[in-house]
Amino acid sequence: MRLPRFRFRAPSLARRITLLTAIAVAVSAILSGVAGYFNAQSSLYAQLDQELLGTAVATADAVAGDVTNLAGVDLQSLHSTETILVLLKADGTRIRPPQQKTLELGPTELAVARLQHGSSTRTGTASDGQSYRVVAVPLTADNGGQYALVIGRPLAPTLGLLDSLRNVLIVVGLAGVLLSTALGRWVANQSLRPVRQLSDAVTRIAKTDVLDPIEVHGNDELSQLSVSFNSMLASLASSRARQNRLIADAGHELRTPLTSLRTNIELLVADEKANMLPEGARGEILRDVSAQLREFTSLINDLVQLSRGEYAHPAKELLDLRVPINSALERARLRGPQLHFQVTLEPWWLYGEHDGLERAITNLLDNAVKFSPAGGTITVTLHEAHLVISDQGPGIAEEDLPHIFDRFYRSDRSRNTPGTGLGLSIVAQTVARHEGWVRAARAEGNGEEDGGAEFTVFLPGWASEELARAAAEPAGTGHEEPTGR
Repeated sequence: MRLPRFRFRAPSLARRITLLTAIAVAVSAILSGVAGYFNAQSSLYAQLDQELLGTAVATADAVAGDVTNLAGVDLQSLHSTETILVLLKADGTRIRPPQQKTLELGPTELAVARLQHGSSTRTGTASDGQSYRVVAVPLTADNGGQYALVIGRPLAPTLGLLDSLRNVLIVVGLAGVLLSTALGRWVANQSLRPVRQLSDAVTRIAKTDVLDPIEVHGNDELSQLSVSFNSMLASLASSRARQNRLIADAGHELRTPLTSLRTNIELLVADEKANMLPEGARGEILRDVSAQLREFTSLINDLVQLSRGEYAHPAKELLDLRVPINSALERARLRGPQLHFQVTLEPWWLYGEHDGLERAITNLLDNAVKFSPAGGTITVTLHEAHLVISDQGPGIAEEDLPHIFDRFYRSDRSRNTPGTGLGLSIVAQTVARHEGWVRAARAEGNGEEDGGAEFTVFLPGWASEELARAAAEPAGTGHEEPTGR
């Protein structure tokens, strides 16, 4: 028979804080109470001993002349205060008033009588079992006898006062523990409110998938944690929005080539059975399918590049910006053999992604090649962190400039030209990863009436490799900020 397994459930953090607070206060109250009690006991006993010793010395002077009859002692006063008086001779003989309680005397008092030096104080017991505080002082009688005058006073008043003090300390200690427990619970609840808000927010997000931020109160460490959590939620919401927008835009853009491909393929399949297409139409459809497949492949590659650029961060390396520019120029010359390229490149070094920069510059040059007229000139200039690429095409309309770098945006002029509408978005994304910016405008002074398109890319860096490498050294060894900012 298998016994049921009981799983221990750890107490909540608030309960643990409350429990630890109560334990700490209880230990502190106990230690303080014990120390206070024994300190008060010591003080009361010292005060009582001092009073008894003073009384004993005065009484010893009074009875020294007549020790047998205890002359000078007010016996009525001793009886009313329950004070016990005993004369202890050095040989152990005792003299005491009649009808008086007896005290248990010991070697301490006998030593005072024999040595006639010093005094003694202790707690003793009377014949009725009551506790007494007992003191002894030396007494030398006029007849030469050596005695110890012993006086005892009941400890009941002192013990009663100590009992009252003990009860007060217990009550106050318990009240302090209860109060501290309540305050600890309140402080724990108040302090852990941001943590509970975070926990509730995580639970709510897991259940509802709604990325609502939580309220932040104060400026302590837990509040800063809440601020960081809200920043994470905002970043996650932004990432999700970009992802949804990318999926929606991609779905919209992919629908057209897929529909066209399906239509053409269905025509080809139907023609296999009915042989209804005229001569030459089949080849034309196949060429159209091939062109659509190329466009479809280009669109997929751009989507992959755009998505990879958002979520991947390749390692950056020190490179001469002229290298990716020249690689992109080689491709552009192959795609526009009838165009002229006017290139002026100055040295410019930066830490960046070679492949990403080459792809971005290639997109800009492809855009210039696509819209340039036959025999036109494409100007490429690199000067002090600024790369300028301009063409002699129709340019960019004013209403298109604010949206030119949006995903899948295509102006009315470019509706019938090949492209996916993602090239400039990839450019803007790549430049942003390199802490730069890109702007589009109309070119001026190129001989055209309105001017063609002009793209300016700003990438911070250094004018020489030596400055770039010096900037990469640890702080304090020649570190410099990138220039051209």
